[in-house]
Amino acid sequence: MTSPLDNPIWAALTGPQAGLAERVGDAARYPADVSLFCGIAGPDGWSSLHALAGPGQEVYMSGPYLSPPPGWATTFRMGGVQLTGERVEGRAFASAEVLGPADVPEMLDLVERTKPGPFRKRTIELGLYLGVRRAGRLAAMAGTRLRLPGGWTEISAICTDPAYRGQGLAERLTLAVAHDIQARGEKPFLATLATNANAIRLYQRLGFEHRQDVEFTAFRSPHEHMRRPR
Repeated sequence: MTSPLDNPIWAALTGPQAGLAERVGDAARYPADVSLFCGIAGPDGWSSLHALAGPGQEVYMSGPYLSPPPGWATTFRMGGVQLTGERVEGRAFASAEVLGPADVPEMLDLVERTKPGPFRKRTIELGLYLGVRRAGRLAAMAGTRLRLPGGWTEISAICTDPAYRGQGLAERLTLAVAHDIQARGEKPFLATLATNANAIRLYQRLGFEHRQDVEFTAFRSPHEHMRRPR
């Protein structure tokens, strides 16, 4: 790997977000109520991951080492794209408010209705989340998730209530989160499903550039015990 973006979950969990990591050998994950994702250091990290997750457990991954040894079952696999935003011109959004722990129930409800990707009750602890309300109701939000070495910060959970789409809220919130990232001297990136053509067009219009194709996957660990990592 030549860039933390090549193996971003592992890079985050062994770098800026190491304080959140649950780790065994060459495998690490977030607490389940923070994020579903885990990562491994290399192709030999599967025994460490089995020791970390336990027998018969589902693990969610996105990275370069997605060919498990025999005994692991693939339960989910979808193609995606990773885009970097070094040329994005972030812009503040005066109508956006910082979301906090008291807003989590509304955030979870919005995520359930819009399906932007995994979001848990403590995901908000990963970074800044901004939201916009309409008639007192959370209408749209976006925030930061992975933080990597080299100043890369992921924009995530970009979603808008269907009743308020077409107002440019996703665009303005994405730029507002990018503005906050850039104000800290960092660089934004994001990932989305390859089938999410409308979102990809929006991100590219904002200045994000395709860096690489990625996969979002889930595997179920073998029920039998594997040799424990050293």
